[in-house]
Amino acid sequence: MIHDFLPITMDDMKKRGWEQPDFVYVIGDAYVDHSSFGPAIISRVLEAHGYKVAIISQPDWTKDESVRVFGEPRLGFLVSAGNMDSMVNHYSVSKKRRKNDAYTPGGVAGKRPDYATIVYCNLIKRSYKNKPILIGGIEASLRRLGHYDYWSDKLKRSILMDSGADLLIYGMGELAIVELADALNSGLQAEDITFVRGTVYKAKTIDSVLENEQGIVLPDFEDCLADRMNYAKSFLIQYNNTDFATAHPLIEKYGEKRYLVQNPPQRPLTMQEMDDVYELPYMNAYHPSYEKDGGVPAISEIKFSLTSNRGCYGGCSFCALTFHQGRIVQARSHESLLREANQMVQDPQFKGYIHDVGGPTAQFRGPACQKQMKHGVCKDRQCLFPKPCKNLKVDHSDYIQLLRKLRAIKGVKKVFIRSGIRYDYVLADKDRTFLRELCQHHVSGQLRVAPEHVTDHVLALMGKPDASVYQAFVERFKAVNKQLGLNQYVVPYLISSHPGSDLKDAIALAESVRDMGYMPEQVQDFYPTPSTISTVMYYTGVDPRTMKKVYVTRNPHEKAMQRALIQYRKPENYALVKEALLKAGRSDLIGFGPQCLIPPREHKNSNTKNSNRHTNNRVKHNNDARHKRTGKKR
Repeated sequence: MIHDFLPITMDDMKKRGWEQPDFVYVIGDAYVDHSSFGPAIISRVLEAHGYKVAIISQPDWTKDESVRVFGEPRLGFLVSAGNMDSMVNHYSVSKKRRKNDAYTPGGVAGKRPDYATIVYCNLIKRSYKNKPILIGGIEASLRRLGHYDYWSDKLKRSILMDSGADLLIYGMGELAIVELADALNSGLQAEDITFVRGTVYKAKTIDSVLENEQGIVLPDFEDCLADRMNYAKSFLIQYNNTDFATAHPLIEKYGEKRYLVQNPPQRPLTMQEMDDVYELPYMNAYHPSYEKDGGVPAISEIKFSLTSNRGCYGGCSFCALTFHQGRIVQARSHESLLREANQMVQDPQFKGYIHDVGGPTAQFRGPACQKQMKHGVCKDRQCLFPKPCKNLKVDHSDYIQLLRKLRAIKGVKKVFIRSGIRYDYVLADKDRTFLRELCQHHVSGQLRVAPEHVTDHVLALMGKPDASVYQAFVERFKAVNKQLGLNQYVVPYLISSHPGSDLKDAIALAESVRDMGYMPEQVQDFYPTPSTISTVMYYTGVDPRTMKKVYVTRNPHEKAMQRALIQYRKPENYALVKEALLKAGRSDLIGFGPQCLIPPREHKNSNTKNSNRHTNNRVKHNNDARHKRTGKKR
């Protein structure tokens, strides 16, 4: 087998001695052959099973010939928008066009279209009407059935319908893609491949799916358009059918006699299968043709990071992982990760620092409990919310051993943990070894965790533990660092204007920031992305789990106020913060006292003594809070 990048030109293909590729893979990202990039995994998995894959990266969607680079593939086209939904990639939460694209050579924006999967498929269909098209990746996965689209502010049909593709692969896709390739290779037509787990297909009749009462019929798409409550009900059924062991086929009707059928998810990969996937012969770099453009920025952070797991049973409402990777955690072996780390050390660009060892949640190294691999996850409860389940296996020992082995590799100076850690899981562990080693070896001054908010009713809607749990973690973190003689502190990730949060909740969050003594550099205004519980709340105004009403702000100005409150010290936020405080009846927070957020805005040549005194009081208050937090003596 040739160890090189897959072909991106006809010359590349001829060097390999190919007359025709089996699959042409059209992708919205630059071609980066690294296991953190979905197209790289899928193409290398196919290659390992004997299939020839050629890559067309970021084709010019205004020109039909851009997808004719390799002619007609033997089996079909694969299409992915890339590692991100193309609309998230293009637009901020305020729907302003982003200026950069980390997945494009040189970080240049605008190299892929909006709704890239749909555009690419239509482009292919114009030149190759009868060739099968299989779509996948995060954009297709999370838009596989009817879904709310924030950018058009409406309910959209399944991306399989709008793209004209033949089949959709959802989830991570390694098992499904091989089964689909084998089926096509055997001579089956795409419309006859209805049996592969982890796929969605079109159907004219659903009698066979309804046999033995296995299939579940969702509310018709048109009924969801007519009544948002129908969509909320549909989404809850979808959410409860994301597990490989318990999920049923789901049926969504469009018009009179058009159906979409979602097969149950593919099973979780075994540890050996995970090892095999991540040890395929990746080049671990972007294609050299991008060097002249300055490379691909997205690789900088992940090039020296290790993916140790996938899946998450954290259950955050604003996260789409349940729909994409599932709630059952799958992990790689220590041996596989150590082999990859030893290869990193040999890279001339490696400076001694492993940037991350983790996944969606860094310290998860297996299923939440023993029953999950046989019976699946619980439909009516979460593993960590509102409190850790009594059956939850809380054990950091395997992760600790892995980190110790990585630290011991010659040439490794430091192993960081930059994927999220679940602080409630840390607190649930009676053995404090992990927290001690985390502070001692894997943090450099700051530990970033995600409490997201401070008011309990908003946290409950987020699927996050009570604020008291975060405070308890912060206190324990301080205590451990004090024992170690280290000056380190926790930096929280916070979300503004999440469903359930009104101005009073946003002010409570601002007061919490005040009491921390410093202003967070990063604040995420809630971003309604496809296939999350929080997005359904945003669109419907109800929590689909309970059908109870939820306060939602869709007003851009109120969203701006909520965001500004978290960063109330920024001068450019003054007017928004003052307006919010007055509107909420909290003028007590406008003044010169240490509890105040902002001073009254004074006219020129007014009492500068008061202004200076207020500034000095705030500086003293902030310093006191900072010294109290870090334990550093003045």
